[in-house]
Amino acid sequence: MTPTDDFIRALPKAELHMHIEGSFEPDLMFEIAGRNGVDFPFDSVEEVRAAYEFENLQSFLDIYYQGMNVLRREQDFHDLTYAYLERAHADGVVHTEIFFDPQGHTGRGVAFETVLDGIWRALRDGEREFGISSRLIMCFLRHLSEEDAFRTLDQALEHRDRIAGVGLDSSEVGHPPAKFERVFRKACEAGFVAVAHAGEEGPPAYVREALDLLQVTRIDHGNRAMEAPDLIERLVREQVPLTVCPLSNLKLCVVDDLRKHPRGNRGVARTNVFAYAFAWEE
Repeated sequence: MTPTDDFIRALPKAELHMHIEGSFEPDLMFEIAGRNGVDFPFDSVEEVRAAYEFENLQSFLDIYYQGMNVLRREQDFHDLTYAYLERAHADGVVHTEIFFDPQGHTGRGVAFETVLDGIWRALRDGEREFGISSRLIMCFLRHLSEEDAFRTLDQALEHRDRIAGVGLDSSEVGHPPAKFERVFRKACEAGFVAVAHAGEEGPPAYVREALDLLQVTRIDHGNRAMEAPDLIERLVREQVPLTVCPLSNLKLCVVDDLRKHPRGNRGVARTNVFAYAFAWEE
């Protein structure tokens, strides 16, 4: 650690683009798999680390969902979230906005409340022990159906006091925001803040749809908006922020060189998040 490293770590930070399931470290993954008696397709922590060489977003999502499969009990979700908060605190994070994917769990028989209660308890522990404030954003998995998203939203409505917003993530190409227009309309009418992943691998048109049809207040990623000058002008004019993740985009082969990343300042408000899903590589 250099003095510069120490200085940067000490700076207070807000982390606005964090997928809690994506923060799962191999050591904890193996520990939870063992205590739950879950068959796991890797024999060692080192094998998991070696598997994190991706060709694209989908190849990452494949292993992302394999890791999810070991999470079965409320304590599992607590331990996952608390481990992230410990690392975040060490890095100077004072506020975090966490995405979670309940459909990735309810679809394999884990109750919605099991997921939410475990995460929520850890967030309260993190606030008390580390002073980290937080907001929870429930994401719809865009590769699943509108009907499934509606069912998930109905479950979330019972916990409006704990879930601040709704988002949209998972495989982007072929699953435009328009697919979930009615779901987001109902969510916004219920008082949820709306955000959405758009323009990571999908075209600029997906960013426009997220703005026009989903009524989002923030775009997560939004890289490909840079290909459309009129869209950039709109983002600036309407002051729509982007949460941009350069290292994630490099690791997932969205870009092949950080020098080519479309993150230059064109008047669009950006939050650059440099640690996404690969906590053990810091």
